[in-house]
Amino acid sequence: MSGRKLTRQQQRRIDRIQAERNRRAASQEAREQQKLESGEFGPEQRGRVIAHFGKSLDVESERGSVHRCHLRANLESLVSGDNVSWREGDDGSGVVVARLPRSSTLERPTFQGVLKPVAANLDRIMIVFAVEPAPHANLIDRYLVAAEETGIQPALVLNKIDLLSDRGSSTLALLERYQGLGYEVIEASISAAGGLDALRDSLKGHIAVFVGQSGVGKSSLIQALLPNEALRVGELSSDTRKGTHTTTTARLYHFPDGGDLIDSPGIREFGLGHLDETAIADGFVEFRPYLGYCRFRNCRHVNEPGCALLEAVDSEDISAERFASFRRIVADPER
Repeated sequence: MSGRKLTRQQQRRIDRIQAERNRRAASQEAREQQKLESGEFGPEQRGRVIAHFGKSLDVESERGSVHRCHLRANLESLVSGDNVSWREGDDGSGVVVARLPRSSTLERPTFQGVLKPVAANLDRIMIVFAVEPAPHANLIDRYLVAAEETGIQPALVLNKIDLLSDRGSSTLALLERYQGLGYEVIEASISAAGGLDALRDSLKGHIAVFVGQSGVGKSSLIQALLPNEALRVGELSSDTRKGTHTTTTARLYHFPDGGDLIDSPGIREFGLGHLDETAIADGFVEFRPYLGYCRFRNCRHVNEPGCALLEAVDSEDISAERFASFRRIVADPER
């Protein structure tokens, strides 16, 4: 549907508002530049963004001190994990003057379909699911596709293993499926003795982010791993057994034995609307040996004769469950 045509009066009003915004931004930039040139801020130094709050952010210096900073007006938005160049003021606050290159960026689409960075410079994505709420393979597959697309190494963390019982056989079968694909699977529990040892070992020396639907215990795990940090932990709703959102901004934490963790806002869905069918298929690692070998170049992998993927499903080289998950993702118009 085409947009409504603006009247000249409406257009003049929009132009006037935009001009005022530009004037204010230029004025703010001039004031900051004057302060920088007058020596009110110290020399440039490296730092890392550990939390973001609207127009301000917390930057950790190379000395380990944390400073509340604001951005230069001409800088793009930053996220936790970004390495930056910043200058410190006399009162301990500071101004970020540049963002340094990123080695990786984790993004997710907004409701408008625009990709929005969530965290930067990660090398591990820890996909957390739990015995309760019941894990959804399709949601796990969505996270795996997103991780494969970014090139950030994923690992699966099954939390609350102390709740496993006879009804947990389907969950264990799910674990075996992903282990068979070569993914690292880590079992964890904050209640069982030694339930976090494997997770601690896996996180050492890495910059990781925890993702997963609400209620799977991401914040509880972090609180157990970092008992000196104050985290809000949400209980499961007694009616729906789904989690309540507790984390409101991505924050970076340090592990005592080395490595860092970025706790990102909980999300129940992970949109893949920015990926086409080819990219989604490539995100299923077991599909890769067969991609490009279908009889027809434009094969949609539905019921076409000579489809290499369908033949692999028939021969059980690709699991029917994972292929069905792929079809559900592709068929979802909103992904």
